[in-house]
Amino acid sequence: MFMEAHVFAVWDFMSLLKSLQSRLTCVTVPWTPSAWPESRRFINEIVLGEESDVYDGRSVSHFELYLEAMEEFGADTGPIRSLLRRVEGGRVETGRFDAGSIGAPIAAARFVASTFALIQTGKLHAIAAAFTFGREDVIPEMFRELVRDLDSRLSGKLGKFVWYLERHIEVDGEDHGPLSLRMVADLCGDDEARWEEAGAAAEAAILARLALWDGILGEIEAGRTD
Repeated sequence: MFMEAHVFAVWDFMSLLKSLQSRLTCVTVPWTPSAWPESRRFINEIVLGEESDVYDGRSVSHFELYLEAMEEFGADTGPIRSLLRRVEGGRVETGRFDAGSIGAPIAAARFVASTFALIQTGKLHAIAAAFTFGREDVIPEMFRELVRDLDSRLSGKLGKFVWYLERHIEVDGEDHGPLSLRMVADLCGDDEARWEEAGAAAEAAILARLALWDGILGEIEAGRTD
């Protein structure tokens, strides 16, 4: 149940990341250099890892690997794959995103809606703040030993999920944290209004994350009593 909800957060993270890449770097032709050299390098590094990391000798995105981990464990990937088909078919309007319409858990649908609402504002500094402070820096560390124990008791059925968690601990624990803070500082500069908006976006992202965890917990507890 956790994976079936959390996968939507893994997916919408990529749209948050791509919204930053499209603004901090140049993805149009003819090319011109952007105004934030350090931040554009940072974002490109994250895109490289998230979209085309190397696992077992092959290139794969963390999202695709997460789907494989779900299938390895027997979790239902139907709703998230339905969403992908709708996106590929141009049947999803980001301004009116409704993950619930394709069977996503309520908590996941609300979380995704909050992410896309932020992206739609177009405020780069606010998006960067949500990206920086709303990431899952603590959660992987919390789950690592629990998932390792489960993987051992379930004969390796969670092997890919363990790799996913440990990979995020590795990359987030090195220089991504300080660089993401510097990115927010670059984008806000000396503008007090931008700092206030960035702070509000960071708080909203953390509250959305808490609501997601609480919602998943509620569904798990409800499932235990059925």
